[in-house]
Amino acid sequence: MAGIAEFNWVTALAGGVLIGLATTLLLAFSGRIAGVTGIVNGAITFKKSDGWRWLFLINMVLGAMAYEFFLAPHTSLPATPRPGIAPVAMIVGGFIVGFGTRMGNGCTSGHGVCGLGRLSTRSLVAVILFLGASFVTVFAFRHLGGV
Repeated sequence: MAGIAEFNWVTALAGGVLIGLATTLLLAFSGRIAGVTGIVNGAITFKKSDGWRWLFLINMVLGAMAYEFFLAPHTSLPATPRPGIAPVAMIVGGFIVGFGTRMGNGCTSGHGVCGLGRLSTRSLVAVILFLGASFVTVFAFRHLGGV
């Protein structure tokens, strides 16, 4: 199918290991959960004790930039974001996702990575709902003409 990126298990495994390591280290050394929605929400309160949140977010952006500029050109994976996607659509989509994560009291990183790792029932329910919604969305866009 045209436009679908190839799967590279090495980068997927490396990414998963790095995410797991980062969340484990954050929890082990600070007792904090690496849920990005909670980190962003806490960062915008601008409390002096929340400086770690800004460091976490800045390093997330720097890590993505390092990948794009140093590793992505040497792989066959497409650029992120893909050419042809309207910036306005990405911004609107980001706000919709942000609203949904606030309503759901957490995001996929918080529930999927950290919550499931702590055997949280609430996170299991959230992840099942996230996945169910994503399956329906992909099916609708691929087989029902974008609904």
